[in-house]
Amino acid sequence: MSKVKKGVYDFLRGSFLTDESSFKNWRIIVFVVALLLIMISSAHKADKKVIKISELNKRKRELRAEYVDTGTILMRMKMESSIREKAKSRGLKPLESPPKKIKVTIKD
Repeated sequence: MSKVKKGVYDFLRGSFLTDESSFKNWRIIVFVVALLLIMISSAHKADKKVIKISELNKRKRELRAEYVDTGTILMRMKMESSIREKAKSRGLKPLESPPKKIKVTIKD
């Protein structure tokens, strides 16, 4: 059997984990597994943050639309024509003559 075939066969059997220098191999394997777990964990955390950011952006757009709608309603309510209609329904009507200015003078 050639050296390459023997090396591949030994690797597939797992003899690199059971021979006399296996402690070094186990340390590397545990280190790589720990790094993989950290990588997977950080990827999940990043995905959660991306989802949270998209939800917050959606909520921000909804609140912005609500703000614009509320501002539009308020502007309509403040218009003179709408105030006149509300006053008319209560029995009030606009003056036909302009208001007069009253001056009060106090003499000592």
